[in-house]
Amino acid sequence: MKQTSPYSASLTACGLQFNEFNLMLPVLLSEDRDSLIDKEINENNILNINSHKSRSRVITEYKKRVDNMPADFWAWYMDLDDQAKRIALLYVILKTYRIAFDFHIKAVMSKWRSVVQTLTKSDLMMAFYDIASNDAFVDGWTDNTKERVASAYLTILRQVGMLDLFNSQLKPLKAQPQDYAYYLKQGEDWFLEACLLQSFEIDNIKSVVL
Repeated sequence: MKQTSPYSASLTACGLQFNEFNLMLPVLLSEDRDSLIDKEINENNILNINSHKSRSRVITEYKKRVDNMPADFWAWYMDLDDQAKRIALLYVILKTYRIAFDFHIKAVMSKWRSVVQTLTKSDLMMAFYDIASNDAFVDGWTDNTKERVASAYLTILRQVGMLDLFNSQLKPLKAQPQDYAYYLKQGEDWFLEACLLQSFEIDNIKSVVL
């Protein structure tokens, strides 16, 4: 079933890991990536993750995210400030993990457009039921796996600043107009809506950067 499913639960391996990912990024972009990665897995000089197996799993997910984006994205990313980098990593996650993308469309953006603009694990579990009804592979996941994936995505939203830690209120992601230039030039206007920006804000950004 997995052979035909676009979904994976590997999001739980590392979540956002903003600081750790940025420390590893020069290694992941290096021409000597494979040897440097083997060195990190064996020596643990950068990530400070005690388990050899966990380091390997985390780096596998890092590689997946890096390889899923074009090289010019990472060249642009390296010059961003931390807030814009968090937003960019959310974009990477939505592009890399179909389960995250569907959560965002089916739950996050849906709740943002509703009267009650809060997001809880229950909302993501409802999205899970919808996804599982159309995908046998996801339908076969255990309840524990589904809970872990939902929790991982909620944590990512909190870490990027889209979800309030205390009241579960959704919040738009604010950045300088030029920080959104990449997405617009790539024809990825949808991502500005995914950042929960209002239509007039998107129009203002377009007027500045295009």
